[in-house]
Amino acid sequence: MNVPVRAPLDGVSVAPATLGGIVGEWLESPGRPPKASLLYLHGGGYIACSPRTHRAVTTAFAHAGYGTFAPDYRLAPEHPFPAALEDALAAYRALLDRTRPRPLFVAGDSAGGGLSLALLLAARERGWPLPTAVALFSPLTDLVVTGDSIRQNAARCAMFVPQVLERVAQLYLGRRDPYDPLASPLYGDLRGLPPLLIHVGRDETLLDDSVRLAQRVRAAAGTVELEIWPAVPHAWQLFHPWIPEGRRSLAAAATFFDTYLHGS
Repeated sequence: MNVPVRAPLDGVSVAPATLGGIVGEWLESPGRPPKASLLYLHGGGYIACSPRTHRAVTTAFAHAGYGTFAPDYRLAPEHPFPAALEDALAAYRALLDRTRPRPLFVAGDSAGGGLSLALLLAARERGWPLPTAVALFSPLTDLVVTGDSIRQNAARCAMFVPQVLERVAQLYLGRRDPYDPLASPLYGDLRGLPPLLIHVGRDETLLDDSVRLAQRVRAAAGTVELEIWPAVPHAWQLFHPWIPEGRRSLAAAATFFDTYLHGS
């Protein structure tokens, strides 16, 4: 991994890095070795954003002691499904090889949350070791766009209305099947996944993407913690410098990871 030295950002060093041929950012807290590594997959509907737009989240994990790699994965419509997943897999495999046998964690928000879950299914298909635990913030898990909350919360959600979600799915998928579990992991085989933490807002159109995911993981005898937060916007963790709910959510995710650091 190529990590040139850069000046700290809010007490965290941020450097360009390349893992598995995928460029991105490596963040860690200077002066102390990371207690574990984290792969963070940013949101943006598979069509927007980058590691830079999500530094508020990745710096928080670095402050918590997690060396964090945020890949700049390819975006649709120029690079439709499965390009983002291929890039996430390449970064994950390289980070896995670099960190074993130490714990490795995965987290993501919105589309990055759905991509994190798809990564688990694809890694399992390949026979790769799965991460120690995973945190998902308002994950987009159903590109068929069938959740009841998509319409029930359309007037309350500050981010998405049904037409936007349908357009995002169209741009990402092209002519691919929206029921493909690697695009819509809600429809995948959810057995044998690592422990999941899911945070979602009560008023989000994507609420049911999280609720149904938790139900199906539990039905598959998996371990999942679902927390539904009142009065927060979509992916509110991005706004933690300004809202306490964002700070509490990120602190809870770091504590969740800490629980599994030593094989608990």
